[in-house]
Formats: sequence, C-alpha cells, structure tokens
Amino acid sequence: MPLGISNMLLLINVILTFWISCAQGQEIKHGSIYDEKRYKQSFPVAVGKFFYYSCDYSFVSPSQSLWTLIMCTEEGWSPTPKCLRQCFFPWVENGHSASSGQTHREGDIVQIVCDSGYSLPNNQSSITCAESGWSSPPKCSHIHSRGKCGRPPPIDNGDLTSFPLPTYAPGSSVEYQCQSLHVLQGNRNIICRNGQWSEPPRCLDACVISEEMMEKHKIELRWSYDKKMYSETGDTVEFTCKHGYRKKTPPETFRTTCREGKVAISNVDNSI
Repeated sequence: MPLGISNMLLLINVILTFWISCAQGQEIKHGSIYDEKRYKQSFPVAVGKFFYYSCDYSFVSPSQSLWTLIMCTEEGWSPTPKCLRQCFFPWVENGHSASSGQTHREGDIVQIVCDSGYSLPNNQSSITCAESGWSSPPKCSHIHSRGKCGRPPPIDNGDLTSFPLPTYAPGSSVEYQCQSLHVLQGNRNIICRNGQWSEPPRCLDACVISEEMMEKHKIELRWSYDKKMYSETGDTVEFTCKHGYRKKTPPETFRTTCREGKVAISNVDNSI
C-alpha cells in the first residue's frame, strides 16, 4: 500500500477516534453538560475539549460542587459525570435517629430506633437514600395484634378511592388515585401483611409553564395560544420564538419533557 494512502487512513482513524470518544454520555441522568459559556453543545465533541456539568435540584455531584469541570478523553469523560440524590432526613415519627435534621447522599444508610410497640415496614432497622428518595418513609407504625393494619398511609397529591377504616384485617387491600394532572407511579393497590401496609404509590407532580417563564426567554407554545400550560410527567412540550425574535440556541432546546414537576427551558435563548 502506498505510504500516502496509509497515512491518510491513519489520519481518518485518529479523527474518528476523536469524534466518537465523547459521543456517548452526552445526556447526564439528573444533570446537564455545558461549555464555558454555560451553553449546551451538540455532540459528539473533539478529544481535549473541556466542559462543565451541573446537577438538577435535589441532586449533587460527588464533589458537591455547583459546576464540575470534565474533559473529553479517548476513554470518554474524565471524571465520569454523575449526579447523586440528596435525601433530607427530618425526624422519626414514633421513634428516633441520630440523623434527624441531616442531609444524606444516595447510597447512605440511616439507622432508626422505633419506640416500644412500633416498627418500620417489614421490621426493618434502617432506610436507604436511593435515586428516587428514601427507600421507605422515616415513620414507625404501631404493631397491631394478629397482623391487623391501621389506617393506610397518606400520599402527596393523592387520596384513597374509599373511606379509610380504623383497622384492616390481614390480606385487605385499598386503592389510591392521584389528583388531576398528577401521574401515579407504582402499584395503585397496597395490601395489609403482618400488620404492615405494602409500599404506597407516588403521585408525580405536573409541570406548570407560566407566561413569565416564556416571556423571559421570548418564546411561546408552538401548538397552543394559551398563556399558561399544565402538563403531566412524560409529556413533551414544544416552543417557538415570539414574533419579532429568532432562534439563538439549537432547535433541540425548543423541545422539552415534563419530569416530575420540572421542565428544562433554561437553555432556550432568542434574539431580535
């Protein structure tokens, strides 16, 4: 093979390596990547380029910095961007813990001591800070005789479909429903077993896109003339520029998804 062709193939291979190495990881779970101007770039990017990443609300980087510097290398991002859940531990109902009033990170385990006659679900002695929050509420419930259960646990933005009773026999079940625009996550039915209710579902918050938010970025809803919009978790929302303005950021920034009460429109920017 002629030397010129060999060198050319080598150069192409190097270029492909540069561009492919950081094609992955362009989306950080619970976070966003920005360049030095805090503007999300399109991917892939060349090896050697520096970026910053920040985590969403209630999440933090391993360094606990608001902005963490990362670099694109041939092996990928260095260091690997990661956002960990922060769990605030308030106080224990019908019990106590040395962690009351403290904030923990994802993976931390908190020990709980229940008062006499009370226990955590399934007779646990601890709960864990997980990606979705505490593995179970920091609440010690009364141990009912013969495996009966007390009133079903309340949930935010949701209610029981039936009037609650003071006690329930083993094997009884109740059903939850969410308030308007909230999405139910988990099993809508819980069961009484060994004096404890199974894990209740969650009602994920709806997103509110206000007129003030859209005016700040000089955008409006693409498919609606409403000045305010409510959307459920998982819904996709599209924007367009207000009359007299043009796009200053990439097209993908004008499309966002509602995620548990939050929509990312902070990256959208327009100019006259």
